[in-house]
Amino acid sequence: MNNVLGSFKKVIRNKNTVTIIGVIIILILLYAGYSMQINSAVEPVQVPVATETIQPRTEITDEMVELIDVPNISLSDNVIRSRTEIVGKYSNINSVIPAGSMFYLDTVIDEDELPDSAFVKVKDGEVVYNFPVNMESTYGNSIYPGNKIDIYMKAGNGNDEQVMVGKLIENVEVLAVKDSSGRNVFEDTSEARTPSMLIFGVEEEINILLRKASYLDGIGVELFPVPQGGSVTVEGSTAVSTQQLVDYIEAHSVNIPIADETNTEDDELLPTIKQNEDNPGEVTIKFPKGCGSDYTCTYAKDGEAAREVSKRNQTVTFNNNGTVTASVVEKDGTIHQATDDIIIDESALESNRQGSAQ
Repeated sequence: MNNVLGSFKKVIRNKNTVTIIGVIIILILLYAGYSMQINSAVEPVQVPVATETIQPRTEITDEMVELIDVPNISLSDNVIRSRTEIVGKYSNINSVIPAGSMFYLDTVIDEDELPDSAFVKVKDGEVVYNFPVNMESTYGNSIYPGNKIDIYMKAGNGNDEQVMVGKLIENVEVLAVKDSSGRNVFEDTSEARTPSMLIFGVEEEINILLRKASYLDGIGVELFPVPQGGSVTVEGSTAVSTQQLVDYIEAHSVNIPIADETNTEDDELLPTIKQNEDNPGEVTIKFPKGCGSDYTCTYAKDGEAAREVSKRNQTVTFNNNGTVTASVVEKDGTIHQATDDIIIDESALESNRQGSAQ
């Protein structure tokens, strides 16, 4: 035993021997660490990919997502690795997700992050209506998105005509409550925002009826919302409630039939949208004469808030695929609207950029 200990002491006192042993240990540790890194990098992990091409502003359903195995080293930090973080959300407004593509953090957003999520909730066959309100008419800012309200109407000035009050429209679902700047009133609890408009969807006939009534304030017509109350969702579709009030509105306005949307060639007030062939990122909107005086002319890009213009020609630029909507509203509330999807060939756009740089 003493001989063994003595031999061991001689070995550890030999500097060359200790150095060799240290080098061997370091090499073993380096090899083990390198092997672990390689194994971790090439180890397959499951990530969700798209089963079909998903267009912008599209709700991602379970059928649109599948899991595949890929090497861990091929994944970047912004790849979404969990199926639950994708299903039920929406593709971004400027993102087309190709079939077979992974999902990235900047291409998948919540519904509330859409530029205007209220428009997504509008049912097929309905149009958006912005109903002007204030703190008093919303009962101290107590009308919330998802509430069902009725629209009441007061008619008559109390002098020439007797005052008449009744329910005009019933079962209207509020989609959004916004302030005068177009911000959602309830999206930021740290900031007090004053309600300025209720956003909801109605059929075209009801939209025209409400527009007509809104222009009759000179003869004492007023519209105001009334919450239905209760915690149970009220069933039933939006409908006209009182025909007597409808007759009053029609008697004080001109009835213009809704234009046939399938034949717009003869619509002189319909704005035109044209994409520049040489520069696909440049779109020109041509409005009729009279914008700012005879008509209210607006355009909206990718669902953003509408911008009012007075010039006949308006240029809008796009860096990615998007949508532009141009509208002309007559003084009686008649709307002439054109919408176009702007598809940009990235190669042509890049070529145009290079040409401009030279």
